[in-house]
Amino acid sequence: MKSVTIIIILSILLLTASLTNAEFKLFARANPEGEFPHLSMPVEYINYTITDISGSLWAKIDGHYPIFILNTPTCSMLSLVYPMPPDSTDIHVVLNGEYLRWSNYTSVYPQLLHRTAIGDWWMIYTVLENISDSFNLEIHYSHPLEKVNGSCIFLYDLNIIDYLSEEAPASTAYFTILFEKNPVDIQVYTAPVESKPNQWQPKEFTMSQVTSGFVVLVEMNSTYDAPLSGDLVVVFTYNDPNEAEPQNHYLSWVLTVIVLVVSFFIILFLAHKTSYSKFSSRKTTA
Repeated sequence: MKSVTIIIILSILLLTASLTNAEFKLFARANPEGEFPHLSMPVEYINYTITDISGSLWAKIDGHYPIFILNTPTCSMLSLVYPMPPDSTDIHVVLNGEYLRWSNYTSVYPQLLHRTAIGDWWMIYTVLENISDSFNLEIHYSHPLEKVNGSCIFLYDLNIIDYLSEEAPASTAYFTILFEKNPVDIQVYTAPVESKPNQWQPKEFTMSQVTSGFVVLVEMNSTYDAPLSGDLVVVFTYNDPNEAEPQNHYLSWVLTVIVLVVSFFIILFLAHKTSYSKFSSRKTTA
C-alpha cells in the first residue's frame, strides 16, 4: 500500500513513545497477549488524474485499499501513518465510507520524514477505530508535479512489505493514470528507496485514448518470497503550446510589417501617379 505503514498500537501514548527512532518502523502490541496482527491486502487500486490548475500541472490521487486482519480478528483499532508528497492538499481519509480526522504527524515529529527516490515526504496520522477483520480504506489527496530538466515527474510510494506473509504471499497494485492532454515521451520506472535515476528500472505499461484524455495502465505485482521492485515513478513531457507562441508572434509581427510597408509603397505610388497626372493635365491645357 502506498507506503501506508499501518502500526498496531496498545495506546496513543505507546505509539508516541516508540516513534522517537529516526528510522521509522514500529509494531506495537495489539492486545494483552502481545499477538501481532498480520495484515493482508491482495489488491489495491490507485487512480491518478493529471490536470492543469491555474497553469500548473497537478496530480489528483484516489487510493482504494481493501485490508484484511488475518490472525487477530478481535483487534479493533489501528494507527495509520501515511506519507504525503510536498505541498499536498485536499487530503481525505475514508474508512468504510466514513471520513476520518487526521493530523500532520511531521509537524509534531519533524525528524520523522519518509524517504523516497525523489526526496523526503511529510506524513499524516490518524486512527482507525471499530474495525473488523476486513475493512475498506480510501485515501485522496492532490499535489503539484515536480519538474526536472523540462520533464514532469511523480512517484507513488508502494511500501507493500507489511502486507506480505506466508499466509498472504502476493499483492497486486493496479494503477490507472488519466492524462487530460496527450503526454509525449512518457516513461515508467520502478525505483527503490533513495535510489538514483540511473538505478531505476523501466516498467511496462499500456496507453490508450479515451473521451476524457489518455489513460496509462500499470500493474505491479509483489510476492513474499521475492525482492520488491520499489516505488512507481512516472516521467513525461507535454507539447507546450506556449513554447510556440513566441515564434507565432514573431511571424505575425513580420507579416504585419510587410503589409504596412507594401501598403505604404502602394499609397506612395498612387499619390505620385495622381500628382503626375495633374501635372500632365496642366501642361496640355497650357
